[in-house]
Amino acid sequence: MNPGGNDWIELNQRYLAGALQELRTALEQQARRNGHEAPAARNKASRAPQEYERASSPAPPALEILSKTFGLSPFERAILLLCAGIELDSSFPPLCAEAQRDPARSYPTFSLALAALPEPHWSALNPGAPLRHWRLMEILHQPGTPLTTVPLRIDERILHFLTGVQHLDERLVGSLEVVRASEDLAPSHSALAHKIANMWRHARHPLPMLQLCGTDDVSRRSIAASGCAQIGLLLHALKADDVPAHPVEFEGFVRLWEREAALTSSALFVETEATDRTDAKAQRNISRLLERLRSPLLLSTRDQWRPLRRVVRTIEVCKPTPEEQRVMWYSLLGKAAAGLNGQIGDLVAQFNLNASAIRASVTEALEAGAQGGELVEALWNAGRSQARPRLEELAQRIEAVATWDDLVLPDHERSLLKEIAVHVRQRATVYESWGFAASSNRGLGISALFAGASGTGKTMAAEVLANSLRLDLYCIDLSSVVSKYIGETEKNLRRVFDAAEDGGAILFFDEADALFGKRSEVKDSHDRYANIEINYLLQRMEQYRGLAVLATNMKSALDPAFLRRIRFVVNFPFPDATQRADIWQRVFPPSTPAEGLDVNKLARLNVAGGNIRNIALNAAFLAADSGQPVQMSHLARAARNEYAKIEKPAPEAEIVGWQ
Repeated sequence: MNPGGNDWIELNQRYLAGALQELRTALEQQARRNGHEAPAARNKASRAPQEYERASSPAPPALEILSKTFGLSPFERAILLLCAGIELDSSFPPLCAEAQRDPARSYPTFSLALAALPEPHWSALNPGAPLRHWRLMEILHQPGTPLTTVPLRIDERILHFLTGVQHLDERLVGSLEVVRASEDLAPSHSALAHKIANMWRHARHPLPMLQLCGTDDVSRRSIAASGCAQIGLLLHALKADDVPAHPVEFEGFVRLWEREAALTSSALFVETEATDRTDAKAQRNISRLLERLRSPLLLSTRDQWRPLRRVVRTIEVCKPTPEEQRVMWYSLLGKAAAGLNGQIGDLVAQFNLNASAIRASVTEALEAGAQGGELVEALWNAGRSQARPRLEELAQRIEAVATWDDLVLPDHERSLLKEIAVHVRQRATVYESWGFAASSNRGLGISALFAGASGTGKTMAAEVLANSLRLDLYCIDLSSVVSKYIGETEKNLRRVFDAAEDGGAILFFDEADALFGKRSEVKDSHDRYANIEINYLLQRMEQYRGLAVLATNMKSALDPAFLRRIRFVVNFPFPDATQRADIWQRVFPPSTPAEGLDVNKLARLNVAGGNIRNIALNAAFLAADSGQPVQMSHLARAARNEYAKIEKPAPEAEIVGWQ
C-alpha cells in the first residue's frame, strides 16, 4: 500500500513519534524496576494517535498497515517498534542499556522485550512467526551468545516504510522493473485489461495466476499494467532467467517479493521470452516460482505454459486490429495526416505494429521534419526500422542495393519476378478490399522458389525485389534453424516467421533443399518428425503475410507436394555467351577506370554471374595495387584464380594473349 500525500506523511510521522513515546515510557519503567534512574526523555507524551483519528486520513498509519498486513501481535508490534526506535531516536540506546542493567547492551534484545513490553510470548522469536518469516527484523547472531541476548535489528526496507518512505527493496532492484500503465491502449487491448481487472476483482484468494499468451510481448506488458492499475495494483516485471536457482536464494527472493507485494500492493509479471524452453532445469525453476507465489501473479509467454498445480487463467493477446492500427496512425499524425489517406492504408497493409511501435515511427518521421511525399517515405522507413529488432536476432539482414538494371535474365524469368512484385504490392487490395481473405485464409502467403546453379543470380534477384518493394531482406541461416532435437526446428521456424510478420519482410532461405527436402517414407520416429517439420513449414508459408523466397541448386531434391504449394517457380538458367557479355558490360561501376576491355573475349569464360563478379572485383584490386586502370591482363590473372577456386581447369586458350 502506498498512501502517499504530504498530509498523510506528516500525520504518519506524528503517529510514529507518539508510538515511540509510549514505548520509551515502558523502557523507563523497566529501568526504574531495575533500581536505575531512567535518562530524561526529550519529548513529552504525544497525542498523535488521537490527532490521527480526528484528521480522518485517507489511509491508516504505516505502523498499523504493517501490523495488519503481516498479522503482528501487540507484542510483536512492540518489538518491531523497539528496533525502529534505536534507529530513529538517540534516547533509546541509553534507555536499553539501563533497562538491561548492562552499559554494553545499548541495543534491543528479546530478553529486554520479554521483560519490558506488554503481552509477551516466546513464539514471537519463532522462525515461522511473522517477524522472522517476513524478515521484518533480523537477529544478529554472535557465537557463544544466548539467542535472547543477541542484538535485534529492524530491516532497512521496513524502517523506511514505517517513516512513510516508499522504495523498492535494494535486494530486488537488480531483478525487478516497474511497468507503468499505458494511456493509449487500442480498444481490443483495453477490453483485455478490463478482463484482467474483473478476473481478480471477483476472484477468491489465493488469486488465480493469469498467463498472457501471444507474439507481441510489448502489448502483453501494456495490457497487464493497465489491468492491474484498474484495481490499484502496481506491476513489476521479472525476467524468468533472473529467478534464483539456488534453494536458499530462491527462498529469500520469494519472501522478499511477497513482502514487497504486500507493502506496495503490487503484482509480479514474469517474462519468459528469453528463456530456453529446451532447458529442463530452467523450466523446473520457473514452474517452482509460479507454483509457490501467492501474491498477484501474471505470466508473459509466447505459448501456453505447461500445466501447473494451481488455478491458471489464459488470455490470448494479439496485435491491434488493422482498423485500430489505422486509427492510431491518423491520431498520432494529427494534421500531418491530411491528404495521406491511401498511403496510411499502405502502411497498415505492410506493417503489423503495436501502439508503441506506431508512436515511435510517427515521432521519428515528424522529428525529421518530413512533409507530403517525404513524410510517407519517412513513415515507411520508420516502420521498417521498428519491425527489425526481433528478426535481427534470428536472421542476417541484407542491404538490398541491386536494381532491375543489374539483373541479367531471360525475358520470361524477368517477367515472373515482376509478377511476384505485383502480388506483394497489391495483396492488400486483393485480399482485403476485394474479399479474398474473407472467403479463406489459406493459400494467402506469397512464396517463390528460385532454382538454379550457384552464381546464377538468385540472391541478386531477391535483392532486386526487396529494393523495388522497399522492404527488408533477411537471409535465414539454416544452421541456426535446423536442430537435431525433436520439435526444435518447428520452434525455430515459428520464431522466424512470427518475427517477420511485423514488417512483412522478404525471407530468403538459401540452399533450401537442406530444409525442405522430399518427405521420406516413415520407417522410424526420426522420419516421422522430419515430415512433421516439413508439414509445419508448408502451413506457415501459407499463412505468412510477406514474401518467402526459397533458393536451391537442386530443384529435383524438393518435395513435389511442397512445389505444388509454391506460388511462383523461377528458374535461373546458366547464362549463355550473350547473357555473359551483358553481365560483363554491367559488372564494373561507372567510376571504375578501365582500359582496353574486350567484352566478347570475356564472355567466352564459361562461368556464372557470381563468378564473373568475383573475377571483376579481384581484377579491380590487382589494378588498384599496380596503379593502373583495369585491363585484360588483370582479368586474366583474376580468372585463373577463380577457376582454381571452383576446381576447374582455366581455359588457357581463351585467356592467353589478354593484354
